[in-house]
Amino acid sequence: MIRIVTMIFFLPFVLGASSYVGEPQKIKWVDFNTGLALAQQTGKIAVIDCYTDWCGWCKVMDKKTFSDPKIIERINDNYIAIKFNPEKPGKYYAGTKDSLSGRQLLMALSNNKPSGYPTFFFFVPQDAKLFQMPGYQDVSQFGATLNDVEKYQYELHNKNK
Repeated sequence: MIRIVTMIFFLPFVLGASSYVGEPQKIKWVDFNTGLALAQQTGKIAVIDCYTDWCGWCKVMDKKTFSDPKIIERINDNYIAIKFNPEKPGKYYAGTKDSLSGRQLLMALSNNKPSGYPTFFFFVPQDAKLFQMPGYQDVSQFGATLNDVEKYQYELHNKNK
């Protein structure tokens, strides 16, 4: 009798858990123009993933680092995530009325010193500071990079109080 009651009680939980197939979480990427405006409006740091379609390490970054649940949650909660491919045609606006090409924007972001792909730029809107971080980073390295950028923003916030 106890076995039957136990089965009746736990069966819905077991069936419910095994039949639930949710979509995996993903980073909510936006384009450069939208993301820059959102960062300025919300005060969130913009993380700009500068990539190309042919870049092998960019694909590894997407597959390994940007698929990690903790990285996904952290970026979605605390950042404006921007995907930017400077090789794709488009008009980009970086605080002026004049538009830039993808290549021109890359040169502006990197202070005329592009460093290859992938490269990450972190825009802190409170003081319009831009940090450049070149190269592939695994989950641990990217988490440490996020820590550093968040620490900068936190110290800036406390300094201005």
